[in-house]
Amino acid sequence: MPIPLPISPADALAKIIDPTSALLPGVPWDDRVAVAILAIGLQEGGKDGQIAYRQQISGPARGPWMFEQGGGVHGVMTHQATAKLAGQLLARRGVPKTERSAYLALAGDDLLACGFARLLLYSDPAPLPNLGYAEGMWNYYLRNWRPGAYTRGNAATRTILAGKFMHNYDIAVSAVQREAAA
Repeated sequence: MPIPLPISPADALAKIIDPTSALLPGVPWDDRVAVAILAIGLQEGGKDGQIAYRQQISGPARGPWMFEQGGGVHGVMTHQATAKLAGQLLARRGVPKTERSAYLALAGDDLLACGFARLLLYSDPAPLPNLGYAEGMWNYYLRNWRPGAYTRGNAATRTILAGKFMHNYDIAVSAVQREAAA
């Protein structure tokens, strides 16, 4: 059963992001990863500082991290660094190892969606930016998610999206730091 949305950053960490790390043994997981995943979830499926959506409004993307079948799902399932890991993750979640099955499951399985987000980040050979380096994380996000609203947008739209990301990144850093201090 999916976790009720919207969900606060603290609850997203406790109920989705942290538990997903156990589903990907051997894949590095630290505060930089948690911040990146939370910030991207807030950017892609968020509203008002919470993760709020599992399906793109007027679009095909699914899961809080908004994966499309022919884009992110295909990439994670075929990339040499993640294909085997994606198959293992799908098996752990009881999902058939096909792109279509994975894509359809993302809208109802937040841990699977989070795992795909982690694997997409893992497929990038560049290390995640240091914690607090928002501009570096913005560029990392653009390179890996390739958001259509940004690539098709004008200068004003791009500025708005960048500002939204910086805000979401700050929320994510604060949430992860609060969790670490608790």
